[in-house]
Amino acid sequence: MLLAVDIGNTNIALGVFGEKKLIQHWKIRSDREKTNDEYEIILLNLLSLAGLEKASIDSVIISSVVPPLTPVFENLSKGLLKVKPLVVGPGLKTGMPILYENPQEVGADRVVASVAAFDKYGGPAIVVDFGTATTFDVISQKGEYLGGAIAPGIQIAAEALYLKTAKLPRIEIKKPPNAVGRTTVASMQSGLYFGYIGLITNIIKEISKEMADGIKIIATGSFASEIFPDLDSIEYLEPFLVLEGLRIICDRNRAT
Repeated sequence: MLLAVDIGNTNIALGVFGEKKLIQHWKIRSDREKTNDEYEIILLNLLSLAGLEKASIDSVIISSVVPPLTPVFENLSKGLLKVKPLVVGPGLKTGMPILYENPQEVGADRVVASVAAFDKYGGPAIVVDFGTATTFDVISQKGEYLGGAIAPGIQIAAEALYLKTAKLPRIEIKKPPNAVGRTTVASMQSGLYFGYIGLITNIIKEISKEMADGIKIIATGSFASEIFPDLDSIEYLEPFLVLEGLRIICDRNRAT
């Protein structure tokens, strides 16, 4: 079985695949202060609760946008699982040409999600990833990674309101019952939720002007499922797109 690990700024997504099927998945907090031993205990507990043996993991692939945590999971793979992991980056075959001016600037998760989106839906396509940042990744009809846009994630925006103002509270991000808030919390929720929909919709609109007809738009990431019903411009919801992309990339490198 394959263990896929996507290390993000806020969360770490882990998935276990049997052949091409995602049979178990988890999300844990990204914590740069945790040691190898602490993450080892977490992984062992997760596997145990799912009824999986560590010996059943024979492949590991890692994508990371948090450099200090990359060697932690590499060492965990080698030490606990006795598997040399693949790490998404230069030298690993993705099957997707990167047309960024400096390809090394593109976050590994952005490339991996784009690989999965093109594999499933073809191109042209836009992947909107609702993570710590909200990223828009654009794939050509030929399956090339063209670039995209990066905006603050909704949680960052909410935290900025709390930290940079004297009287605004920290709030739960959710759709308010009305656009006109009658309390401070409801007003903040309205501004964040409906403002975020406007941001997403307009960026998709502007990117689409530069693309060929028939563009597919796919949402993924931690906040995607909550806001997806109100985003008419997005057709598909794929919560595990990065994990699926890691599986695809692992398969492509096994074959070489």
